[in-house]
Amino acid sequence: MTSPRPRPHPLLDLLKQVPDSPALALAQPCEQEAAKVSAIGGELKRMALGIAYDGRSWQGWQKQPHGLTVQDTLERALQAFVGRPVDTVCAGRTDTGVHALNQVIHLDSFVTRSPESWVRGTNTHLPDSISVQWAQAVPAEFHARFSATARAYTYVLLNTRVRHPLWQGRAGWVFQPLNVEAMQQAAHCLIGEHDFSSFRSSQCQAKSPVRTLYGLDISQHGARIVVHLRANAFLHHMVRNMMGALVQVGQGREPVDYVKQVLEARDRTQGAPTFAPDGLYLTDVSYPGYVLPVVTARSVGLDFLGS
Repeated sequence: MTSPRPRPHPLLDLLKQVPDSPALALAQPCEQEAAKVSAIGGELKRMALGIAYDGRSWQGWQKQPHGLTVQDTLERALQAFVGRPVDTVCAGRTDTGVHALNQVIHLDSFVTRSPESWVRGTNTHLPDSISVQWAQAVPAEFHARFSATARAYTYVLLNTRVRHPLWQGRAGWVFQPLNVEAMQQAAHCLIGEHDFSSFRSSQCQAKSPVRTLYGLDISQHGARIVVHLRANAFLHHMVRNMMGALVQVGQGREPVDYVKQVLEARDRTQGAPTFAPDGLYLTDVSYPGYVLPVVTARSVGLDFLGS
């Protein structure tokens, strides 16, 4: 007489009904997962994208719990385009209200799309204040932050008796007449490698306050004063704190050597107030050894940036 076949435990039937149960996961062959990867492009690929944005609507670049940042919004758009979460890394984080002509990011994805598809597909899911300008496949070793050797910013300053609503959020504003020549003289001491502690935010997370400023050019175009800055990297609020000091000199409130005194103090409390973010634009990032699309202010009709 044969013994009766043991009945399976009733919990096994319940586990089979749970999609994410360990029992079901183990039952799925590895070939199925390999097929999924093959269907979405095979191998992980790195893409670089150029991003432009109007910073007035956003609370900076970096992701925040409230989700009201450029990075949050861009990653939601990318997820909608490729159908899965996407993490991005940028060349330089910008503050609330700061704009970008050509912020560079990289991302990794299994999805295979043409560069034009990345641009137009992602832009379909973005608001008017953020736009992908270009996309390009890059080697796996490319890193938007660590491969960059220089960043460039432009500050646009309106010097008029009364503020103008059409410049609101797009340019800083000073109503007192500014002595541009004095500002130019004061700026000379900032060029080169220095400890910029006097121009860094108290919340700056950089390990070292030492940066190399390759150039600082100030020019006047009627009521518009344009300041171009280029450095290997910038500290938190560094450009805005420099602008605050230069404006003090331009207004005649401080002598030309004031900026040098502040620099040598290496003490943020000795500096001028942080200037408004409104007129600050991230305009360029340099990647020697990599050929990426070039975006200039003139090429996209933004001649007021002076480049």
